[in-house]
Amino acid sequence: MESNPTMIELAETLDPSDMIGWTTKFPNALRSALTKDLGLDIENDWSGILCLGVGGSGAGGMLLSDISNREGGLPFVSWKDYGLPSWWGPDWLILATSYSGNTEETLHGVNLAIQEGGTIIGISSGGKLQDILEGHENGVWIDVPSGQPPRSALGHIFGTQLNICWTMGLLPMETEKEEMLERLEKSSKNLDIINGDGEIIEIAKQIHEKRIQIMSTPYLGTIGYRCRTQFNENSGILATSSILPELHHNEIVAWGENENPSDIHLIIFVWNGMDERIGIRTEWTLETLSEVPTTILECQGECLAECILHGAHMSDWLSIALALLKGKDPTSIGPINDLKSHLSKIPIDQ
Repeated sequence: MESNPTMIELAETLDPSDMIGWTTKFPNALRSALTKDLGLDIENDWSGILCLGVGGSGAGGMLLSDISNREGGLPFVSWKDYGLPSWWGPDWLILATSYSGNTEETLHGVNLAIQEGGTIIGISSGGKLQDILEGHENGVWIDVPSGQPPRSALGHIFGTQLNICWTMGLLPMETEKEEMLERLEKSSKNLDIINGDGEIIEIAKQIHEKRIQIMSTPYLGTIGYRCRTQFNENSGILATSSILPELHHNEIVAWGENENPSDIHLIIFVWNGMDERIGIRTEWTLETLSEVPTTILECQGECLAECILHGAHMSDWLSIALALLKGKDPTSIGPINDLKSHLSKIPIDQ
């Protein structure tokens, strides 16, 4: 495919930290994470899995919960706070993810779990999480490569989480791993905003400078949420997200009251595993909001995990294209760094 000179010029000026390069490497990172021998030797007799993690490190826990809700035999709960939920006990496996290994909310929960006799599998590129778990008899630390923004490391992070779950039998493997990786590698080439087929760029141009509302069909709710947060961080724009069919019991009323939707663009995430009734609801939504500019993003794959990976990668590229069109460095996250600097001066009670 021909390159897009406009995107190349914008990238050269606005992407000094190479967010595009990290995103291009997603299929390789995913392959490495999914095929790694983890050497796990942990009993699999759990009431459920509690996933600790926030930000780019926390998305995987939410995605695992979506997969488990459809295909799994155990509950997966995502926890994005300090401490642990009041109901937690040592019969729940802790899956703690912190790309840096130093995320204070996650470390706080890990330390409490250790005090209460919990078993923890930790994922990080090093940091305090490695130090804590390597010195704990009921802890396992699994490393991921360092050196990139956590939100660009989904291949490493979520790939490792999936590998853990598939290896331990916590989630069923619904597709042939190698065939899935080959399909994702092929689709990644098309999504690339420099050397791809150009579709992501065209979508970005349509939604640039619009108010963005994201709707997701069931089991893609986290993809819609993560797309929103990628727009927040990479693109520096506000967006909102909601999930079918819940939005039909509240949000749809507000759409009916909106007399001037010209500044709004609607994005809807769908996949081929939708329930028939959800398909009917989606069609009704499109007909009812026919005057609202809308983009349908189809998450492709042979199983939910693959559709989720495709949808996440699609969102990454779209958020980067939007950042470049806006004139923003997609890696820059000034306010987050300011907050971390502030919090580092205030001790946390363990």
